[in-house]
Amino acid sequence: MHDIGHFIGGKEVFGHNGCERQAPVFNPAIGEVVANLSLGNADILEEAVEKAKKAQPAWVAINPQRRARVLMKFVELLHHNMDKLAKALSLEHGKTISDAKGDIMRGLEVAEFCFGAPHLLKGDYSDSVGPGIDMYSMRQPLGVVAGITPFNFPAMIPMWKFCPALVCGNAFILKPSERAPTLPMMLAELMSEAGLPDNVLQVVNGDKEVVDAIIAHPDITAIGFVGSTPIAEAIYSRGCANGKRVQCFGGAKNHAIIMPDADMDMVSNAMIGAAYGAAGERCMAISIAVPVGEETAERFIKAMKPKVEALKIGPYTAGDDVDFGPLITAKAKETVTGLVDRGVEEGAILAVDGRNFTLQGYEKGYFVGASLFDKVTPDMEIYQKEIFGPVLSTIRAESYEEALVLAMNHDYGNGAAIFTCNGDTARDFANRINIGMVGINVPIPVPLAYYTFGGWKASGFGDLNQHGEDAFRFYTRTKTVTSRWPSGVRQGAEFVIPTM
Repeated sequence: MHDIGHFIGGKEVFGHNGCERQAPVFNPAIGEVVANLSLGNADILEEAVEKAKKAQPAWVAINPQRRARVLMKFVELLHHNMDKLAKALSLEHGKTISDAKGDIMRGLEVAEFCFGAPHLLKGDYSDSVGPGIDMYSMRQPLGVVAGITPFNFPAMIPMWKFCPALVCGNAFILKPSERAPTLPMMLAELMSEAGLPDNVLQVVNGDKEVVDAIIAHPDITAIGFVGSTPIAEAIYSRGCANGKRVQCFGGAKNHAIIMPDADMDMVSNAMIGAAYGAAGERCMAISIAVPVGEETAERFIKAMKPKVEALKIGPYTAGDDVDFGPLITAKAKETVTGLVDRGVEEGAILAVDGRNFTLQGYEKGYFVGASLFDKVTPDMEIYQKEIFGPVLSTIRAESYEEALVLAMNHDYGNGAAIFTCNGDTARDFANRINIGMVGINVPIPVPLAYYTFGGWKASGFGDLNQHGEDAFRFYTRTKTVTSRWPSGVRQGAEFVIPTM
């Protein structure tokens, strides 16, 4: 048992006079408290912001190449500490060690992309746009910015936020999930070890009180958020109303259309990992399978059922013998099993029932077995809601067009995939689907760091995505300069708009 504070001024602090509220941090595999987390408030945030404001001008005065070198050292430290980081992540989240390392690596890749900051921050230059007149643009940082990140990727998503923000010259305030706070604190410590000046990256732990303070703070110019759609929409609307630049990413209900010509062995293997990896606690998890045609549906269920039943569930300490671990909280377990109950009540066929899963020696853990539904319909709650657990729902479509309309008509638009051997069908799907990230024979189409990540419809709010070039656009603003150096020629006053 240990206490977790905040990372302010290059060190861990515990607030004012030790009077902060605390929240328990659990190991979800055993259902026991492993740490007590200090919950910040508006005063703690104010302290962090004031220090960030003072530190940011000196940080942006360092040229982009040298700022990028800090991230280079940070990446070196991530590799060196990979095992330690992964164990700390798994302890609080519950995901397997290999999955935890994947979480860290996908964040690390964004840090590597940011090595290119000297190029990505270049402006444009045009000489002689008029008589003796040149014009050029500059990309400049916003100042102090903030990120509010979720529990399910406690390494990756914080790095998606703070790496591009910092290399652009901003100071960054991170408010991670109170359910998995240790990794963000460790990342801040490694950034400090890598040479980042004190107060440029700070971690303020907390709950809604800190979130509200971030939204209201006049010196925080931008907010990035990842979490549920209702909260994403609320933060987006309130942040924009307060004059901030805001990008918010919410929930998902990702469809995978399975065409009759698809290789069913490949499909079933891909879907097992996409639906049940990390216990389904991924915004890019495939939670809806749409086989086209009754024969395809029967083959799909026949291929999936034994694989779902054979999944190995257990604590991260079991190593490679485990496919996925527990859910994050007891409440999450109750929600997931409740939605499976609801699916049965509504008439869906529960081909594999994971509700009564138990693990000897871990009876207090938040484990849920894998469930597979068949013959789900669009009016069912399990089709409409994001379950965020190890549950795959199968909805049968008579035709490709019917399957396409299902995905296009859903409220969420994060990711979608199609499995087919037909290039024409795949191309049509990619062109027509109103979804932000698309996979063709790829079940979890998370773009690499040099492309951007973002959903459409109720899955994303704001016009710029995460990582890739969009991150540099989000964390900077453009200044355009029109320059004339007089050469002895004097002109009279001009009263019409210049047309050059």
